[in-house]
Amino acid sequence: MIKFTFLVQRLKGMSREEFIDYHKNKHAPLFCSIPETALYVRKYVVNHPMAAEGFPEPLYDAVVEISFDSLEDFNAFFNSENYLTKVHPDEPKFFDTANYVAMATRETVIKAGA
Repeated sequence: MIKFTFLVQRLKGMSREEFIDYHKNKHAPLFCSIPETALYVRKYVVNHPMAAEGFPEPLYDAVVEISFDSLEDFNAFFNSENYLTKVHPDEPKFFDTANYVAMATRETVIKAGA
């Protein structure tokens, strides 16, 4: 499995609460609504930082993890008409699309739940 991790920042002027609400309640359902998500995406996780004593203020407002079986599936998803016309245009409404970090990895689970 190939995991793509995206570190994103909210738009300037948008509060952290507005960003999280939009991400979880508008964008994520939109992402999941297109048929290509069921076809190609194996796992879709959104992570939002929380306050934790002893940890610095986070540099990003979300970590998004999207897993696929292959690079071909990744390309098929992100080049699909539904993604390009429905999901992609929604992204600039809540995060800074010019400044994000992306990384492709092969996930190795060392320990999973009990």
